[in-house]
Amino acid sequence: MIVELMLSGFLFLFILILTLVMGLLGYSMEGDDYEPDADLQKISKNPKKFQTSMILAFIHNGCVIALPILLFIAFSHYNLILGIVWTIFRIGEGTILFINDKNYWGFLNIARQYSDSSGDEKKALSDSARNIFKTKDYRFKIAIVCWSIGTFAFSIVIVTSDVVPTIIGWLGIVASILVGFYNGIKLVKPSYKGPLNLVGGLSAIIFEIIIGGWLLFYPLI
Repeated sequence: MIVELMLSGFLFLFILILTLVMGLLGYSMEGDDYEPDADLQKISKNPKKFQTSMILAFIHNGCVIALPILLFIAFSHYNLILGIVWTIFRIGEGTILFINDKNYWGFLNIARQYSDSSGDEKKALSDSARNIFKTKDYRFKIAIVCWSIGTFAFSIVIVTSDVVPTIIGWLGIVASILVGFYNGIKLVKPSYKGPLNLVGGLSAIIFEIIIGGWLLFYPLI
């Protein structure tokens, strides 16, 4: 039990760190005003940097799948049904991300061709990259909705089990509702812009930092 708790805490934090490093290396999660030309130029200038970000992305996705399994082992006896819910949806999240990144890897080949192309060929490559990213962006929002449902189920267990401080569970509930509601709107109305993205994103990051730190270090106290 203690091992599963600490490993879960480590994965919560490790996933956040991987997300940050991936972004710094050029991995793009989503973007409403995405311009492929600048992205393709950056990748063609330093393909190894993008390759590294993609390798980290695959590690990240594996961790996303491993985390709910560990949480199921540690917490499902408090509520088996909710345990099944968060496990299914967060594994679904990781699976969608894997599929996305398999296609996103194709940017490397497009970037190599892009640097040596011109005219209509360059435009065709740019359009191809845009289509890959638009599909990735759409699927990413579905994955985040899965994150929201899974996190909501896990947070309810936190609130009702008293194993973890209740305030952490309530923060998870609020974060999952805000993030899920925003991405649900974006799936239906892609042009929507509002503060929910910033507020929900920050609350989700704070929740995962706190729950990750608590699970990792509390068993040692």
